[in-house]
Amino acid sequence: MQSPLTTSPRGLELIRSFERFEPQAYLCPAGELTIGYGHVIRKSEPHLRTATLTRAEAEALLRGDCRTIEIYLSAVLPDWVRIHHFDALVSFCFNCGIKAFDGSTLRVKLRAGDRLAAQASFSKWVFAKGKRLRGLGVRRACEAMMFAGCSDNAIETERRRLESLKGPL
Repeated sequence: MQSPLTTSPRGLELIRSFERFEPQAYLCPAGELTIGYGHVIRKSEPHLRTATLTRAEAEALLRGDCRTIEIYLSAVLPDWVRIHHFDALVSFCFNCGIKAFDGSTLRVKLRAGDRLAAQASFSKWVFAKGKRLRGLGVRRACEAMMFAGCSDNAIETERRRLESLKGPL
């Protein structure tokens, strides 16, 4: 069996850029109790409800969460996937969850080898609890650009442009 792919530093930075560091637990827009860099606190982690994390502890949680996603994605993605595709998909799964990805059109398009349709599918995932969120629109646009192989500079330029717009994305 081949070893699972690993999220690159570039992919981790994309996740960190959208998952602000929070040393104490808070409710995310989806209503989940969260800490660190977007780590959803599990029932088996009651100590995190009252903890104050260091950045190093938050980074360890982030890498652990990514490792679970990496193992899953490495098992289900087609062979043509490259690291820029993988990083974008790890960010997507980190935010939406493996279960959501598993039943998504995005996964269907990936399996069919339709890269353009897969890239376009990111933009469908901009809702939390039925409400369209600007931040998710920006995140999905950046993930789609990473998936397409765009440079960090191009992604950051588009992110700034999108964040400056008024109204829904």
